[in-house]
Amino acid sequence: MRGLTISAMEPAVIPLKSPAPRDPRKAERERAKLNKRLRRLVGQAIADYGMIEEGDRVMVCLSGGKDSYTLLDILRQLQRKAPVRFELVAVHLDQKQPGYDPTILPRYLEAEGMPFLILEQDTYSVVKRVVPAGKTMCGLCSRLRRGALYACAEREGFTKIALGHHADDILETFFLNLFFHGRMAAMPPKLRSDDGKHIVIRPLAYCRERDIARYAAERGFPILPCHLCGSQEGLERQVVKRMLAEWDRRHPGRVENILRALGEVRPSQLLDRRLFDFGALRAFSAAPPDAAAWLGGSADRA
Repeated sequence: MRGLTISAMEPAVIPLKSPAPRDPRKAERERAKLNKRLRRLVGQAIADYGMIEEGDRVMVCLSGGKDSYTLLDILRQLQRKAPVRFELVAVHLDQKQPGYDPTILPRYLEAEGMPFLILEQDTYSVVKRVVPAGKTMCGLCSRLRRGALYACAEREGFTKIALGHHADDILETFFLNLFFHGRMAAMPPKLRSDDGKHIVIRPLAYCRERDIARYAAERGFPILPCHLCGSQEGLERQVVKRMLAEWDRRHPGRVENILRALGEVRPSQLLDRRLFDFGALRAFSAAPPDAAAWLGGSADRA
């Protein structure tokens, strides 16, 4: 399967700005170092969370943005040397946005020799019609997109659905939930869909957005614009994004520490009674009846 269109208008490709000219040898070393770092982080995330297994058929959701291009590119590199065999298929959803050119992604994927599917669903018109002006479009857009991708995964027999969310997306979601919804939740690196039919993975979970942006610019991916959420700069997510950027600038390492903290949760030191039975806590007896209880064995042993 090279390219299959299921059931796309005309674009502006948004090329990412290339870095300023620099010493070619140094630039090449920096590119190699960045590529190696992203490969290592993606490989580590896959291993840590058991994202990809022998014989998996992985749907790589390709939106046409820097993140999904990078995800596909790094997964293809890892596929060549991975300890397990798995299949990758790029799947793109044409949402019928104005200015969309249906030829760009197929042309790129065919040149790369990458198997792909193009789905068509006019989610753009639905979102614009249903969501009042000035309100957040992301929620409805995401649900419609997810529904189309889940249906495709079931129809085509994909065992994993890979999304391009990275560490910054995970942290932004965490703070959005914390600040605006009063709960501690983020984007898990691996999850099962509500109906239990699909496993969703986020192999870029350890990767920072700044590295992905630089990598995408170096690789010259043909970036497609988004005229929905990308045009809503006043969103709460944008506020959180600016906060994280300021922390990166003024307190290097803070954002990485918070990301690590999400993997070091201590339920007994929080307030959620569903995760820890505080009511059952009792003080240890001041005079234990048998020293063996403390020693893990007989009190007589030497």
